[in-house]
Amino acid sequence: MNNVSAYLTAATTPIKWEDCLHQTPEWYRSRDAARIADNVLLYQRKTGGWPKNIDMAAVLTEKNQADLARQKQQDDATIDNGATYTQLIFLARVYDSQKLERHKGAFLEGHDYLLRAQYANGGWPQYYPLRKGYYTHITYNDNAMIGVMKLLRDISKNKPVYAFVDVTRRVKAEKAVQLGIACILRTQVLVAGKRTAWCAQHDEVTLAPAAARTFEPISLSGYESVGIVRFLMGIDHPDPQVFEAIESAITWFEKSKITGISWIEKHDPSKSGTFDRVVVKDPNAAPLWARFYEIGTNRPIFAGRDSIIKYDIAEIEAERRNGYQWYVTAPAELLSRDYPAWKKQMVKG
Repeated sequence: MNNVSAYLTAATTPIKWEDCLHQTPEWYRSRDAARIADNVLLYQRKTGGWPKNIDMAAVLTEKNQADLARQKQQDDATIDNGATYTQLIFLARVYDSQKLERHKGAFLEGHDYLLRAQYANGGWPQYYPLRKGYYTHITYNDNAMIGVMKLLRDISKNKPVYAFVDVTRRVKAEKAVQLGIACILRTQVLVAGKRTAWCAQHDEVTLAPAAARTFEPISLSGYESVGIVRFLMGIDHPDPQVFEAIESAITWFEKSKITGISWIEKHDPSKSGTFDRVVVKDPNAAPLWARFYEIGTNRPIFAGRDSIIKYDIAEIEAERRNGYQWYVTAPAELLSRDYPAWKKQMVKG
């Protein structure tokens, strides 16, 4: 199928925004890809960024489009939940396939937004323009900052899909990445003089670990730290400080694994569709890691909407117990696959 016929071929089944980065290369030449890219332009704020938690692949009516035009001035652009950097990756793929200048222009505006949003210390807040509250913290939560840095690193390396980005912007992207790496290294938490992991967010001024929502306490993160370590492993020719940061974090992950339990959904047969998440003893279970570890003791911690720290997940209210990912498995692949591969590469290098 040539470019023209592919472009004229609409998708047989409309896709959701969450699937827009999981399509074949041919699909990005389609009419549906261009339609969704045009939607993305409508959702882009004057600041250059995008809001979150919206299915931007949905078909828009004329009224929808008019409403979005009136929302352009809103200050709700964010990097939370994949917002902004996901839109930019998508626009780049569509532009690379279809060369529609409006998509390139929107991408460059979004790129510049990310650079403006970065703090002088290298971190990124959750929202920009800034919002009061925990939103101003340097945000590793849900891989927000790492998602931004991965995109900027790809741009700085002139990967083919970003070949349209001018040299000046590529140089700025590289500087932003280097600042971000410096921030990562400075925020790795020291316990008894030893580097460990990272909090899901850090104070934008002091760089100290910081709390976010009432049930997201100051802690060491068993989830967000995985994405940070993977990013550091992607650095070409890491210097001794980066090397130490990775090795220290790996040691912490090994120390922090939890064995002998499973975290399961216990269904109530008397109430259709209801369940309770509980921890049960299971000697054959694969290792788990807590989402939050207490700094100093390294004990798993949990909190409900009252912000009171508990050491037993059963002690927090059902709504929070069942509505949050308190245990994770992501470090397992980091330890079994990514770290050995990185070590092997370092030996070869």
